[in-house]
Amino acid sequence: MSFEPVLLRNAGHPEVRDIDGYLARGGYQGLTKAVKELSPAQVIEMVKSSGLRGRGGAGFPTGNKWSFIPADPKLTRYVVCNADESEPGTFKDRALLQADPHQLVEGIAIASYAIGCQRAFVYMRGEFAEEADLLERAIGQAMEKGYLGRKILGTDFALEITLFRGAGAYICGEETALLESLEGKRPMPRSKPPFPAIAGLYASPTVVNNVETLVNVPHIIVNGPEWYASIGVPPRNTGPKIYCLSGLVKRPGWVELPLGVTARELIEEHGGGLREGRRLKAFIPGGSSAALLTPEHLDTPMEYDTLMKIGSMLGSAGVIVMDDSVCIPHAMLRTTEFYYHESCGKCTPCREGTFWMVKVLSRIVDGAGTSEDIDRVLAICEMAHNNALCALLEGAIAPLTSSIHLFRDEFEYHVRHGRCPT
Repeated sequence: MSFEPVLLRNAGHPEVRDIDGYLARGGYQGLTKAVKELSPAQVIEMVKSSGLRGRGGAGFPTGNKWSFIPADPKLTRYVVCNADESEPGTFKDRALLQADPHQLVEGIAIASYAIGCQRAFVYMRGEFAEEADLLERAIGQAMEKGYLGRKILGTDFALEITLFRGAGAYICGEETALLESLEGKRPMPRSKPPFPAIAGLYASPTVVNNVETLVNVPHIIVNGPEWYASIGVPPRNTGPKIYCLSGLVKRPGWVELPLGVTARELIEEHGGGLREGRRLKAFIPGGSSAALLTPEHLDTPMEYDTLMKIGSMLGSAGVIVMDDSVCIPHAMLRTTEFYYHESCGKCTPCREGTFWMVKVLSRIVDGAGTSEDIDRVLAICEMAHNNALCALLEGAIAPLTSSIHLFRDEFEYHVRHGRCPT
């Protein structure tokens, strides 16, 4: 498929990291149009009409999220950008920050104008050192040129953006744990409701969006919601999407395509296919938190609703490819160990559930388990399902349960022979 990039249109043009280069390629036109020609309500309506859904994993309609912010002018409101990209197999936000930091600044500014925010935060993963430096520089340049600060572009709109560097915890990708960390507390998810739109940062109304979501916004404002909705699979899966390809493909990396491209095109055309002599065994479509899919799903559109219907999810669109050399039980043990390690431990189902998943799964993989242990893993997952404070536990359960249902014979092989079937 031939597609002209939108979000990554400036990749390969390093001059756009400076504001003059960004302006030369049409930068800040969306912000200018928003604050000079549109009301905040009109901006929100444009984002709603575009069909933009959150690109952080949940796929919640972005304009709807913004509209939940109370209209009371006495309330302090915040916009928080989640740049704590930590889902295994996902590296799109990092690419956006490296290629085009001003695009994010502009997206944050438009979102802030839409909800009446004067103080925005970017919560960035601690390992993103270069990206943090690039963004801090972009924020400073935007201040100097009048795209941030007081009286932005001669209007009454004012905005300050603060970059906060996290310490590198997976749980901080969960929006309420992120807010706890921003407030200087231990990052643990909050009980909901209330949701951040009502009581978020400092108990004030807060919009939390990730990097990829926010960089879509300037293009919607400049080109119109109808243009945006014409990309992808309307009406609920619109716009461009950055897919990340990793695992056993010839050309791992990221590619921007219309939302809804098939897994076959991603893997075979853009990923170059598998290594010589190998066949596809399974792939994960949405980062390590998603349920496994098999070759029969290669022609599935990679969008939110279709993947949900077949029992998986688009998530962060981190496509992890496994060929027939992969031992599924070993791969699932490694994945489950990750979630056990990254669990914050606040709620018992997650703290104990991930511990026992790893313990029993290790026994199976080491050849010391029984067939009953395979069912025991499924029972642990069933007991823990939908009983945790946040989605981290579901991220551990989905790939593990799907792998047992699809490849139980490999788990049985480990039980009988004490080694990998591959």
